[in-house]
Amino acid sequence: MKSIFSASLSLMEITTAEYKGTFIKVEDCPATKLPEYAFIGRSNVGKSSLINMLTGRKGLAHVSNTPGKTQTINFFNINETWHLVDLPGYGYAKTSKKIRAGFGPMIENYLLQREALVCCFVLIDSNIEPRKNDLEFINFLGENQVPFVIAYTKCDRLSKAQLERSLTKIRAAISETWDPLPQEFITSSEYSNGRDEVLNFINDVNQNC
Repeated sequence: MKSIFSASLSLMEITTAEYKGTFIKVEDCPATKLPEYAFIGRSNVGKSSLINMLTGRKGLAHVSNTPGKTQTINFFNINETWHLVDLPGYGYAKTSKKIRAGFGPMIENYLLQREALVCCFVLIDSNIEPRKNDLEFINFLGENQVPFVIAYTKCDRLSKAQLERSLTKIRAAISETWDPLPQEFITSSEYSNGRDEVLNFINDVNQNC
């Protein structure tokens, strides 16, 4: 599989970030022509913290000590020019089987049916070994031609050498089905690492939509 995006050159500042609503079905999501950027990852990957860091709003996305808290599609209007979409995750260990069974269709329907979606940010924990469901998910996106990039999270928790070793393992696993590798961002919600790069990328894509 081939990756699709080039590096961003433009700059973006977040001036407004407004919660627009929570939805269970893709057909209930807002009717809009604004470009959408979806964020998704495994349980406890740090998605809410990353969203809050990117927008500069501490409480925009709820941060919980219980993995799997996000069980709906949550919309946020950014700068009145694009939507940030917080998707339910995959790989939950502590949600009921009945609830967990509903995540697949909800996620797939949004990713495959939502015409406003321009890119999916797949969040991968940089601290742990490559996970099967991460690899399966990005391959699902590739097979269905859903544009995506990878955001490695919690990168401040490792030394520079440890981080590079961990990312090398993850990249090696991804490279078994991807050449070249998908575009990636190295992030830390604690220290705002990667914030400018992610926002500049979104701004650059918006200008070409």
